[in-house]
Amino acid sequence: MSCKPSDTPKNVDIPAIRAKYYLERDKRIVREATHQYVTTGHHGDAFAEVYEGDPYTPFTPREPLSEDIDVVVMGGGWTGILTGYHLMKSGITNFRIIDHAGDFGGVWYWNRYPGLQCDNDAYCYLPLLEETGFMPSRKFADGHEIREYAQSIPTRFGYADKGLFHTMVTSLTWDEDISRWRIVTDRGDDVRARFVIMANGLLNIPKLPGIPGIDSFKGKMFHTSRWDYDYTGGEQKNPVLDRLADKRVAIIGTGATSVQAVPFLGEHAGQLYVLQRTPSTVDKRANAPTDPDWVKSLQPGWQQERQANFHRAAMEMFRPGEADQICDIWTEVNRNLSAELEAEGWPQVSAEDYMKRREVVDYQVMERLRARVESLVQDKETAEKLKPWYRYLCKRPASNDDYYPTFNRPNVTLIDVSATRGVEAMTEKGFIAGGREYEIDCMIFASGFEVTSDLDRRWGIDVIEGRGGVSIYDHWRDGYKSLHGMSTHGFPNMFFTGYVQSGLNSSTTEQMSRHGEHVAYMIGQALDRGATVVEPTLEAEAAWVRHIRETAIDVWQFQAECTPSYFNGESSDKKRFYAGEAYGPGWDAFMTVLQDWRDKGDLAGLELIMAERSVQPA
Repeated sequence: MSCKPSDTPKNVDIPAIRAKYYLERDKRIVREATHQYVTTGHHGDAFAEVYEGDPYTPFTPREPLSEDIDVVVMGGGWTGILTGYHLMKSGITNFRIIDHAGDFGGVWYWNRYPGLQCDNDAYCYLPLLEETGFMPSRKFADGHEIREYAQSIPTRFGYADKGLFHTMVTSLTWDEDISRWRIVTDRGDDVRARFVIMANGLLNIPKLPGIPGIDSFKGKMFHTSRWDYDYTGGEQKNPVLDRLADKRVAIIGTGATSVQAVPFLGEHAGQLYVLQRTPSTVDKRANAPTDPDWVKSLQPGWQQERQANFHRAAMEMFRPGEADQICDIWTEVNRNLSAELEAEGWPQVSAEDYMKRREVVDYQVMERLRARVESLVQDKETAEKLKPWYRYLCKRPASNDDYYPTFNRPNVTLIDVSATRGVEAMTEKGFIAGGREYEIDCMIFASGFEVTSDLDRRWGIDVIEGRGGVSIYDHWRDGYKSLHGMSTHGFPNMFFTGYVQSGLNSSTTEQMSRHGEHVAYMIGQALDRGATVVEPTLEAEAAWVRHIRETAIDVWQFQAECTPSYFNGESSDKKRFYAGEAYGPGWDAFMTVLQDWRDKGDLAGLELIMAERSVQPA
């Protein structure tokens, strides 16, 4: 399965377009950056119910727990599920997975909005396909299918009973006297864990735009991650939103979520206002059902091979002669550039020259995507507002066959709020944009999650204190300090997953799975050796931080040129990239670092304290 390069315009006036990019960027920058959003992740926040409430699973009272346990995994989304899988595989069975949702699934538990699908290749995104024998029904799998598959994994591998749900952790504190983490929850639990794994994910806490008067609106409001089908009608598997037929609805946001939900809102609402600060790139979807003959042809190891192909296509570069197995918006730029290099016989080019050539292809692809808007949207003024004026990957790429045609409906109105950097205000009856009040019945927030905001906003746990009462939020306030991105000095027996200081993979689930695998190895080694405390030395931590920064690829010039989004911390002065400090030599090199470290077997850089308080040399 492969594809040809796309047909893009070749005569592109890059200096003129670049100037347009800067103009469009500047009029959208908000001085408050990530602080322009309303917090929801802490008890007592004005809109805390957005995060704390669960519209999907009834709350079941239970008695508080008081227990000692080997491992607590913080989070029951993909990272927690895959970490549980690797703990079981390592023979570690005395653990719990804590989540405030009503079941496993993470963002796929919460997100149930109409049209929800995986927006990148599901054959790569859904993990453990060869291990389970499961196959997605189509290239971009439906959200309910993903949730059901995610929830099937703990059952299949024997740890579904380890989930502790509808439980919010309020504090994590290191108790030096017992060498354990004390975990306090809103259910009155006192759990004393030898090890804690932070698996709370990137898309965790919903955020709301800080619109003046947001608390004065008398109509219905909800975030897309808490979709209210009782109000809209329909259900996730059959999103016929028939209760909106006589309703005036507005949706704020035009990112990946809105691109999927807007076609259903436009079809069913009496009137729909789409409030846009920055348009997305929206390519064709072409979401074909899974070909059974293709499935029969697959050989062992096919998923890792496909994930590696996708990673090179999306984030690095194709190898000479390598075919694009993915063939969508995520791989188009490198596919087209590889075709050019193929035609030239794959000449040797420096990294600098490669990036210059890639930039040209980037401009060509974005010009094609802007032309697509014109071909599908009838009203020229609306089409102009929907055109994305920025570099590829400044915002998350999207694909949908129905999004642009929805704006041809007479009941759908696009309102561009870029000139005022967002909606000006909300009133009792509606919202104000362009100095005009629009009366509505329902406001839907497709405003995303806390991704590049301050850590305490992203994690939503009031207290995380390591040795000496030091807060992790203070410890990392001026930048990450870690060993391999998975442990940090001063926070013994605590392990981290996700975007800290490690390799970056195009398939998020593959990255989190490998983190879980490595953490499970470290915990297994500690338990086997009788260690009560495991902690990186200051020297090892400093060496890794130095190595990360000396080998880093500078992404900040590109990010500074981008329009504000969660990718670049809303153009924050703090220079935050959603992927943290990614390992410059790349994913394969990072995997080699970890494998070599494990193969050596001496746990280099970790200090182990045994029950009798002896110290193992690092």
